[in-house]
Amino acid sequence: MTQLNYRIGFLAISLACAGMMGFALYLQHYQYLNPCPLCMFQRVFVVAVGAVALLGALHGPGVWRHRVYAGLCALLGLAGLGVAVRHTVLQYWPPEYLPSCGAGVFQMLEKSPWGEVAVTVLKGSGECAIIEWRLLGLSLPGWTGLCFAGLVVAAILLARKRKP
Repeated sequence: MTQLNYRIGFLAISLACAGMMGFALYLQHYQYLNPCPLCMFQRVFVVAVGAVALLGALHGPGVWRHRVYAGLCALLGLAGLGVAVRHTVLQYWPPEYLPSCGAGVFQMLEKSPWGEVAVTVLKGSGECAIIEWRLLGLSLPGWTGLCFAGLVVAAILLARKRKP
């Protein structure tokens, strides 16, 4: 029974990530909001958390191994939360302090190693500071950050769950 509870928890995290990606793709393809480089990084972390959670749900790990999956979900979620917070902070900087818009992520990856691209993207650019969508006064990276925080809390609760 305990294994089933872990599986349901991991499946719920995975479905939440699928919902987040589904909404992001809806905004991209039907609302024509193209993702900036920081948005792409956030998507990578959403997919990574969802993939690890799906593996945990399919594998149905034992009592101690579920903590490994939950810990990985929490770490990936914290990384995604960090990117979302950085993105949100960039959106509220004065425009004169923002770097200019640069090449796209894929263009940068063709010319530079991955590590340099990551540092460049995390510094931010002018296109990352544009707020194109809001809900209840919060921009899309703000909502993504809240979702990441929820995923991290869910993963921590799942990791702390003990055998009845």
